[in-house]
Amino acid sequence: MKMSDFSKLIKFRLTFLVVFSASISYLIGCKVNGVINWGDWVKLIVGGFLVTSAANCFNEIIEKDLDKLMKRTMDRPMPAGRMTTGQGLVLGLFMGIVGTYLLGSLNILTGLLSVFSILLYAFAYTPLKRKSPIAVFVGAIPGALPPLIGYVAAHGKIDAIALILFGVQFVWQFPHFWAIAWVLDDDYKLAGFRLLPTGNRDLTSAIITFVLTLILLPVSLLPTLYGFGGYYVGGVSLVCSLIFLYQAFNLMRTLEIGAARKLMFGSFFYLPVVQLMFLFDFLGK
Repeated sequence: MKMSDFSKLIKFRLTFLVVFSASISYLIGCKVNGVINWGDWVKLIVGGFLVTSAANCFNEIIEKDLDKLMKRTMDRPMPAGRMTTGQGLVLGLFMGIVGTYLLGSLNILTGLLSVFSILLYAFAYTPLKRKSPIAVFVGAIPGALPPLIGYVAAHGKIDAIALILFGVQFVWQFPHFWAIAWVLDDDYKLAGFRLLPTGNRDLTSAIITFVLTLILLPVSLLPTLYGFGGYYVGGVSLVCSLIFLYQAFNLMRTLEIGAARKLMFGSFFYLPVVQLMFLFDFLGK
């Protein structure tokens, strides 16, 4: 298999973002414990990469025939005929088993959360995409688990910091998903996917996107409000949230694909910046 095909199969950029958020949260959990185990950090990165890749692989097996219908996905290895579903299944199972073993070796809760993430993403979110916009809510749960998994891998249990890390990424995903869905709506409809709140590019979908972006603002300030972070993370989170909110407002005002594209790119910057500031501020305490 060519590396380019493997990259498309595992959705490398998405997988990288998932592993990045988990690794940042792991370091935050280590700070709570008072010691950083770099060997376990490597295990988390490798295990997280494999588990996420497996979930994406199962997703593509299930959607192979639908991927053939969309321009953005028709060149993936399975719909393009360069890989069989059998080969994809073997590779997905191998990555899932090895990744879960590595994460489970950190602690049992981390392993269980990783299995739950795979099952929810591949076998609940994936089939729901053609049935109802509620799929975005369901998909936001496994999408927000990486920072929770990373933190639990270091700290061993779910506490207030873990829930805040989960909450920020959970709420962030709604404007993120809907901005992507707005830009790609024509392509998605070729496969019957209904991901916008109303199923269409309309004012109601834009208003709902704006409201969820507005909710993200106070959620992003929770680290500072609860004393886990200082004014630096609070200030950066506030500025990023206001910029993000302005982009969502522009989408609501114009209903243009260009505005949705700016919101989409804004979401790519928002999450890593806020998470890194939480880490740096937290380490400095």
